[in-house]
Amino acid sequence: MATRDRERWDERHAAAGETVPAPPDALRGREDLLPAAGCALDVACGRGAVSVWLAGRGLHVDAVDASAVAIAHGSTLAGRNGAAERVRWWRHDLDAGLPAACAGPYDVVVCQRFRDPALYAQLADRLRPGGLLVVTVLSEVGARPGPWRAAAGELASAFAALEVLVQAEGDGEASLVARRPVSGPGSAPAARR
Repeated sequence: MATRDRERWDERHAAAGETVPAPPDALRGREDLLPAAGCALDVACGRGAVSVWLAGRGLHVDAVDASAVAIAHGSTLAGRNGAAERVRWWRHDLDAGLPAACAGPYDVVVCQRFRDPALYAQLADRLRPGGLLVVTVLSEVGARPGPWRAAAGELASAFAALEVLVQAEGDGEASLVARRPVSGPGSAPAARR
């Protein structure tokens, strides 16, 4: 990530209003799909709303973002919500892939509002068999095309080896909730942490 891009994100996070813990958009109303315990990875976690919400649900969370300002806000949010011990914060440039320290396997991997098709395989690889993937990105479906928007069917195609539980596209957004098969193709566990 270019220095100017990182500075822009730091400025954006510094100017943002109050953050409250919240589920990822694709899981709203489907919270019962989450395990009651285990480990989660929140990719491009921003100010930590999803990370702290996952920790409040009983998961240990690795939260990754390139913005130091976002990570600081997330850490404060975790402390205010009694989740400081359940969230590890990683400042990392996702242009270089996922951090080596976040090898998994994870019971839940979330990536909300960040799209990098080069990371799709890594997101799936970090799941343990039976693990849940939750992705929401900007989409060309119902919106103008653009470099940050997924093409129609992109998520379903990228994660075809997973069992799709929920898929939606429209109004400029695409989301997918999928589970890694417990056995069969794509089920070999990732390296242990």
